Amino acid sequence: MNDAPDPSPVAPARALSPKWLSLTALSVSIIALLLAALPYANGTGDFGARVRSYLLAHPEVLDEVVRARDARAATDRMSATNAAASANPTSLAAGPGEPAFGPSDARVTVVQFFDYRCPYCKNVAPAYVSLMRAHPDVRFIFKEWPILDQGTSVTSQYAARGALAAHAQGRYLEVHNALMAEAALSPQAIDRILAANGVDMARANPALQSPAISRILADVHTGAATLGLEGTPTFFINGRLTAGNNPAELDRAIRAAKAG
Repeated sequence: MNDAPDPSPVAPARALSPKWLSLTALSVSIIALLLAALPYANGTGDFGARVRSYLLAHPEVLDEVVRARDARAATDRMSATNAAASANPTSLAAGPGEPAFGPSDARVTVVQFFDYRCPYCKNVAPAYVSLMRAHPDVRFIFKEWPILDQGTSVTSQYAARGALAAHAQGRYLEVHNALMAEAALSPQAIDRILAANGVDMARANPALQSPAISRILADVHTGAATLGLEGTPTFFINGRLTAGNNPAELDRAIRAAKAG
């Protein structure tokens, strides 16, 4: 992996309003239903009116169509990501300087992509640490993926750099947990957290902008793009994307991978 300039914060995908998405989904569903039914129209009466009357009387049909479409899309995304992970295993490997805990030859490896400002990442963080304690024979790899900065904000990026600088001093988990627990992250809060958790700031400050840390973050961004990831947190177990992010589900998946 080559030296790279500081990667600029990556803007999250532009969100569409729920109302727009709902109207679009309903329109697509109606068109699809009409097209599917056209071959069976016998040419008598007002076919469009009959379909309209049926849909008005049974709007739950549209809900079923939308759910089926969304489920298929989710399955297709998982399949594409798993295929990409299989073809690009280095995207999930721990690169030089990246935090990884547990045996290097573990039968089960869990990889997490996350951002310290991601609300759900923060919610699952304590339970995730509990999973690490419950499974000392499993390898856990932390992929710092700061994607939530917007405009001139660099908080996510700075938090990721601070955590990696702490890792270089053997203080990663303490800093990681504290960053996840901090409700109002800012560069000042991050500096405070680093110092409070035993990080030598005289050594950390130069490291925050070092080519080594820039390289790690650039490679994680590249790997996430290669895998087609869309948000945080994202988990992989033995190279396979997990269907959910619930810690209890992750625990069951880890146990299943051990037994497999």
